[in-house]
Amino acid sequence: MEVNGLPAHVLVVHAAVVLTPLAVIAAIVFAAMPRWRFLTRWPTVALAVVATVATWSARFSGDDFFESRFAALPADSPVRAGIMEHQELGETLSLVTTAFFVVTVLGVALLGGPSGLASGRGAKERARAGVEVALPVLIVVASVATLVYVVRTGDAGARATWEQPSG
Repeated sequence: MEVNGLPAHVLVVHAAVVLTPLAVIAAIVFAAMPRWRFLTRWPTVALAVVATVATWSARFSGDDFFESRFAALPADSPVRAGIMEHQELGETLSLVTTAFFVVTVLGVALLGGPSGLASGRGAKERARAGVEVALPVLIVVASVATLVYVVRTGDAGARATWEQPSG
C-alpha cells in the first residue's frame, strides 16, 4: 500500500516510533505517581490505544512493503537478513505492545488515587493493597519492555535501510 507514492510503512512507522515512547512515559507516570492518576488516567489510555494501533499498523504495512519490494531478494542476501531481523523484532514488538496495552488498561480500570481538585472530583477508591503494589510494577515492567523493543526494532529497521552493502 502506498500514500502519494511512498510506502505506507515508511509513514506509519513514524507514528509508532513517536507515540509508543509517549505512551510508555504516560503509563510510568500513571503507575508511579498515585497523586497524578486523576490527571493521567485518560491520556494514558488514549496514548496506549494509539500506540498499539500504530505498532500493529506498522507491522502489517511492513509485511506488505516486504512482499512488494524485497521478497525476491536471495535468501543469503545481507539486505534480506537485515530486513528479516527487523521484521522479527517488529512481530515481537506488536505482541509486547499488546501486553503493555492490556496491563495499562487494567491499571487505569483498577488503580485508585486521590483527586487534585479541591472538590475531590475525579478521585477513585484505592484497590486492594496487593493490586495497588503489583499492578504498577507490571505496568512499569511492560513499559520498559515496550520501550526496549521500540528502540531495537527501529534500530534494526534503520540499519536495514541505511547500511546497504556496497558493491
